[in-house]
Amino acid sequence: MAIRKCDDGRYLVDIRPLGRRGSRIRRLFNRKTEAVAYERYTVIHASSIGTKQDRRVLSQLLALWWLYHGSTLKNGAIEKRQLTKTIKALQDPPMNRLNKRILLEHRTERLSKGVSASTINRDLYRLSGMLTALQKLELLSAENPIKGLPPLKEKTPEMTFLSQSEIQQLLALLEGDEKRVALLCLSTGARWSEAVNLKGRQVLHGRVTFLKTKNGKQRTVPISQELEAMIKSDTSDALFQVDYETFCAKLRQVKKDLPSGQATHVLRHTFASHFMMNGGNIVALQQILGHANIQQTMAYAHLAPDYLQFAITLNPLKGKCPS
Repeated sequence: MAIRKCDDGRYLVDIRPLGRRGSRIRRLFNRKTEAVAYERYTVIHASSIGTKQDRRVLSQLLALWWLYHGSTLKNGAIEKRQLTKTIKALQDPPMNRLNKRILLEHRTERLSKGVSASTINRDLYRLSGMLTALQKLELLSAENPIKGLPPLKEKTPEMTFLSQSEIQQLLALLEGDEKRVALLCLSTGARWSEAVNLKGRQVLHGRVTFLKTKNGKQRTVPISQELEAMIKSDTSDALFQVDYETFCAKLRQVKKDLPSGQATHVLRHTFASHFMMNGGNIVALQQILGHANIQQTMAYAHLAPDYLQFAITLNPLKGKCPS
């Protein structure tokens, strides 16, 4: 029993509130009511009473994560590099000292240095994922203090696209592989990384299949015969050899007010924006862009020529105003 009466009349509380992974707690009380109250308190606060504190620093946990989980991920090396930066910014605290107060102070400090809320949220979300993975592998028993921490409110990123005249100006500046990769992005909505890593075998019968996508799922987009003939090659290597910085410099000559952090992504926005302005279907656009959630694609919906026009024809008055 958790509570038993001793020969001297006192009451012994003898429990392991967390089972084998927690410590055994034994304590004597003069009165049974005190013993019962202590037992209930201990069970309720089991996560912080009688447990062995995890004094490993985050960098040690990162090494374990990489050894048993991170190294198996497609983008594991990139995740590890970003986690290392986040842990360094937190000053590599031991797990038993990582709490919500430290995390809140960390967020405030980074905000004061001009780091965007979305970047901070993404970094902490990644760290939380590392801790959760270790818990599932039974390599970490401590609680994850990031869980339950409300994310910072993010500003809706400014989104811009190239007009028809700006598209023509850009294509006039480009030549060779620079022009071909730009035409591919403008014709398919491909991300820059998807386009520059494209290989000859991924272009076949008027279709381009993107393999190295953001969400890991391949997608296929039709292209014109003219574009296929322009970019198709028998090489097994990447079809394009383009210097990113040089390309961005030419892009900024045409679009001087490009939002910070977008650069070549404006080509993807340009495809999606013109697709909707030309009467494209929002669900079809979601499939072409490879968005996991339709809400991402809805950012372009307002550009459709008939966007919300049913408000006129389907209202109770059907667009008429009786005198």
